[in-house]
Amino acid sequence: MRAIFYELFGQRPEIRTLPDPTPEPHGLVLKVEASGICRSDWHGWMGHDPDIALPHVPGHEFAGRVVAVGRDVRRFRVGDRVTMPFVAGCGGCPECSSGNQQVCRNQTQPGFTHWGSFAEYVGVHNADDNVVALPDGIDFPTAASLGCRFATSFRAVVDQGRVRGGEWVAVHGCGGVGLSAIMIAAAMGANVIAVDIADDKLEFAKTIGATAVINGRTTSDVAGAIRDLTGGGAHLSIDALGHRVTARNSILGLKRRGRHVQVGLMLGDDTEAPIPMARIIGWELEVYGSHGMQAWRYDDMLAMIASGKLAPQKLINRHVGLDEAIDLLIGMDRSQETGINVITDFG
Repeated sequence: MRAIFYELFGQRPEIRTLPDPTPEPHGLVLKVEASGICRSDWHGWMGHDPDIALPHVPGHEFAGRVVAVGRDVRRFRVGDRVTMPFVAGCGGCPECSSGNQQVCRNQTQPGFTHWGSFAEYVGVHNADDNVVALPDGIDFPTAASLGCRFATSFRAVVDQGRVRGGEWVAVHGCGGVGLSAIMIAAAMGANVIAVDIADDKLEFAKTIGATAVINGRTTSDVAGAIRDLTGGGAHLSIDALGHRVTARNSILGLKRRGRHVQVGLMLGDDTEAPIPMARIIGWELEVYGSHGMQAWRYDDMLAMIASGKLAPQKLINRHVGLDEAIDLLIGMDRSQETGINVITDFG
């Protein structure tokens, strides 16, 4: 198979011809029809993820057709159109048994714990617990765009955030996760405030459901501006970026007994970011993390897409080839593009 491949962290990847994967007894092999390019792939390439063993093939947001089935798989057959979350549960630990595969203690992640989907074929583990059948009306690029950013945002807004119609929701950061959260919260009937430092992203946020926007570069007190807009604070706030400033603004912009959900990864100097604990205690705020979404929860999200209430395809910026994806991957820390790019040509 043709694949994007690197042998050293931070070294420019290249296209290689590599052995095709074979299925584990409990797994599948997919012919990759589409694979999203995510900032998490950039972090992996830079060496920020301890799960990655070199040499490596990245890629964790994908959709395709089943081409090989392990002997123990019961739910899927060759030819099925499928996708999956970026976190795969083991199926046997207490977290998986309780339906919380997204925090499985033995989780696997294509593109991190093993070779991923920037390739013509990808192997997945524990297929019966982790793979999702695709409705015919959802195309492969749209399905691939769900795997990390959109599904993660769906769980953050709907499950962890418990959003309700008429509530105010603030979303800090208008990258792929943030734009997804804006679209989902608006579809659930919430009034959404988009916060970013780029005017073009804020303008795009308006087109997908944002009621109001705040430019954090030109607003001296973002949390205060949110409280003014909402008459006391947001009911729910999402930090979709992962920075000590956005996390703090998210918490301080809440109303009393409001809910903060941390979705953006806190890395480097932000790993141990201080939070305003006095406000959390005094205002009885709720603080949650959110990490992916279980395969069994995809049904509600897919139904909303099929009905037209959600349109994740609007967040796709470009369809690209495998060769072009290398520059997009290594330049993600400098990219100013709105939306996401999806690999759809692997030849």
